[in-house]
Amino acid sequence: MRIFDPHIHMTSRTTDDYERMRAAGVLAVVEPAFWLGQPRTSPASFADYFDGLLGWEPYRAAQFGVVHHCTIALNPKEANDPRLQGVLDLLPRYLAKDRVVAVGEVGYDEITPAEDEALTRQLALAVEHGLPVLVHTPHRDKAAGTRRTIDVVRESGLPPERVLIDHLNEMTVGMVADSGCWMGFSVYPDTKMDVDRMVTILGEHGLDRVLVNSAADWGRSDPLKTRAVGDAMLAAGFSEADVDTVLWANPVAFYGQSGRLDLSSIPAELTTAELTTAHVTTAATAAVAAGGDYAGNTVLRGSPA
Repeated sequence: MRIFDPHIHMTSRTTDDYERMRAAGVLAVVEPAFWLGQPRTSPASFADYFDGLLGWEPYRAAQFGVVHHCTIALNPKEANDPRLQGVLDLLPRYLAKDRVVAVGEVGYDEITPAEDEALTRQLALAVEHGLPVLVHTPHRDKAAGTRRTIDVVRESGLPPERVLIDHLNEMTVGMVADSGCWMGFSVYPDTKMDVDRMVTILGEHGLDRVLVNSAADWGRSDPLKTRAVGDAMLAAGFSEADVDTVLWANPVAFYGQSGRLDLSSIPAELTTAELTTAHVTTAATAAVAAGGDYAGNTVLRGSPA
């Protein structure tokens, strides 16, 4: 089973997570820029964070055979802090980078005028840079926030097939399916979406334009929930091809619209056992060779000679 987690916050995870993910079949991830829990107080904090998403984290991921891309944005929660309005002026510099495959996470938290402005401006940047968009729907007033999101996307002129609306549930999936946007589901241990409900939704709504992610972050979450969904799909009677569509082909198709998705280090015609060995070795060797500022970092301590 090959897995592409299209929404996971690896900055919040450990190297043990990378090892477990890779052993479970996770070959590629997209890490969206998001709220780190501790409020940031200036645009400079975001610049350092964005630099880490583009430099250090892809390097760290490669040590464990995982290909890392990211999305860049001012997240909706921090869009309400007037000290951070300058982050929107930083974005064009970062949206031009090769490993940025979408604008995101954008969207709503409390559905405020400041969030409206940030979302509108960032959708315009997506159009300008030819990038798809990853949208966060609010944890409260989810239905209202999702409806408002669809309206703003429609007003932006951005084609719906270039928009992924995430954190959906049974209450919101239908309206997003009807909008033509992609549907994202974050599978969590206790909240948002669980494995059994996810399989039921796939049975009811089909596999088209559906992305399943772990959205694992600093809270109670599980970076192996994508694998759990794949296993549950097989147990429910879905085929291996169906699982591959949801966990691999769909995220490749969505983020591939950026023209920047580079999965060339992942061998295409190897068995699972060969893939485990060859891909990790190739990716780690390439990462060390291109380490630059990270070549002497202690992430390499204890690595096989």
